[in-house]
Amino acid sequence: MSRAQISALVFGVGGFGALVAATASNEWKVTTRASSVITATWVYQGLWMNCAGNALGSFHCRPHFTIFKVEGYIQACRGLMIAAVSLGFFGSIFALFGMKCTKVGGSDKAKAKIACLAGIVFILSGLCSMTGCSLYANKITTEFFDPHYVEQKMGYTYNGATSVMSSRTKYHGGEGDFKTTNPSKQFDKNAYV
Repeated sequence: MSRAQISALVFGVGGFGALVAATASNEWKVTTRASSVITATWVYQGLWMNCAGNALGSFHCRPHFTIFKVEGYIQACRGLMIAAVSLGFFGSIFALFGMKCTKVGGSDKAKAKIACLAGIVFILSGLCSMTGCSLYANKITTEFFDPHYVEQKMGYTYNGATSVMSSRTKYHGGEGDFKTTNPSKQFDKNAYV
């Protein structure tokens, strides 16, 4: 029984660490544009800042300074991920106190209740993080398949926390400008193939 509790604690704390890393990551959405190897550029967008880099090694980040200029779905994802991190932290503490091999927590009956509470808190943490990642991925997917949204349709790649699929589209000519008047036919529902 003690081995099962220790392995469950290790998996719970490992999941909490992965959740913190995903929340802090700047690679929630990666937009790429490459007409050649030398001129390839990437835009990394996360919950806390946006970064841009190119094939020559230049990399610049700009944090979101105010919450009023950030879109609503990013604010909702921030809130859900922070809630998930907080719940994961308290779940780890409760799991540590609810283990039979620790001396803290009282009798075995009280420890069983604390361990059950830790499991419930871990489940709530997982639901919060899953909802936040799904909300972000849904927004990116709907923007990609919307034929009227051509703001950054150079190529979406789900990365980091929302690693679901990747897709790539062609660059439209002329000195770094994109044609925004008429969306191309390549952005129809089969563009990800």
